[in-house]
Amino acid sequence: MTNLILPLPKQTIAWRKAARKMSWGIPQDAFDMIEAPPELTDDDRRDGFIGTILSYGFGDDGFGNADTVLAGKLAWEYACRRRGVKTWQCQYVDFNKTKDIRLRPGAPVRPKGFYYAKFQPGGKYQKMNVSQLRKRLKGDTGCGPEGFQFLTITHPHFPKMMNERKIPFMSLADYDVAPYGFNDFFDAPQIFCSIGVLGLGIGNVDRNYPLFGIPTLRF
Repeated sequence: MTNLILPLPKQTIAWRKAARKMSWGIPQDAFDMIEAPPELTDDDRRDGFIGTILSYGFGDDGFGNADTVLAGKLAWEYACRRRGVKTWQCQYVDFNKTKDIRLRPGAPVRPKGFYYAKFQPGGKYQKMNVSQLRKRLKGDTGCGPEGFQFLTITHPHFPKMMNERKIPFMSLADYDVAPYGFNDFFDAPQIFCSIGVLGLGIGNVDRNYPLFGIPTLRF
């Protein structure tokens, strides 16, 4: 699957296209400062990582880090506006209700601007639930906004592969969702593509969903 991760120039072009279409205001110097991506090591490959992805930290969380909720929201909005892309969204995950979605406690903060992460697509943990995975994480972490940006901006061929059942759907383990708005953070976002529709739903972190893998990142 390593050839499925696009080289940096193509990922950068995809970011330029999205930023221009959505008027995100990513400055030119941010693109100019993008450095060469880190290479995968033998250990990375043994652990299931298939390549390095380019993500972007939007906004500010009040502590000098990126606003991870905003970053996910903007990427999903881009998917909803792309020509030829049909989307569906569960009513219980709403980026505009910022008190009801968050980066999970203990997850690494994300930097502002462009950054890299090594990507494991999720099949490795398909028989595990999100809670179990979180307890096993050490240096790695789950996907937060990177999952949305990966599927909607830099690697839109992955949803097509989901639609053809060539790869599992994805649970984004670094987000918490409170579906009923009472600080009941027991769900995580799930992204899937079926019958040509890219869907955003949620799943209980203590339940296994056989069709869903859990992608992880290595910073």
